[in-house]
Amino acid sequence: MSFGGFNDNQHSGPMAEINVTPMVDVMLVLLVIFILSAPLFTHSLQLDLPTAKSAPAPEKPQTVSVAIDAAGKLYWQDQPVTLAELTNRMSAAAAKQPQPEVQLRADKATRYEVIADVMSAAQSNGLNKLGFVTDPKPDTPAGAEKK
Repeated sequence: MSFGGFNDNQHSGPMAEINVTPMVDVMLVLLVIFILSAPLFTHSLQLDLPTAKSAPAPEKPQTVSVAIDAAGKLYWQDQPVTLAELTNRMSAAAAKQPQPEVQLRADKATRYEVIADVMSAAQSNGLNKLGFVTDPKPDTPAGAEKK
């Protein structure tokens, strides 16, 4: 008794076709489930929130750039100035509200005395926000060692 068919002349070999009908049925069922459940994932809760007044956000202070080159020359916003002019501009900037932030950029070869004079002038004129601007160090490879 043979279960392959009624014709005994055929050789029974492996079936070379893939039946994709069950896979398509499963995919269609999953598609329908996702279509029906998608609105449930985007639910929102309707709230009647109270209103309140608050103070406006503070203004971001202006930044002032003070640069010192290797020779010790001073620059206010990239314009050359003397120490006396720098002191006058710092006192005018300290009177502004909100007080600007002073960003000090100094050359690597600048004498510390000049930097200290500029910092002292800023403090004596009432500028409280003083920051130093530097260049980031280049990344060294993981295996490289510093000597």
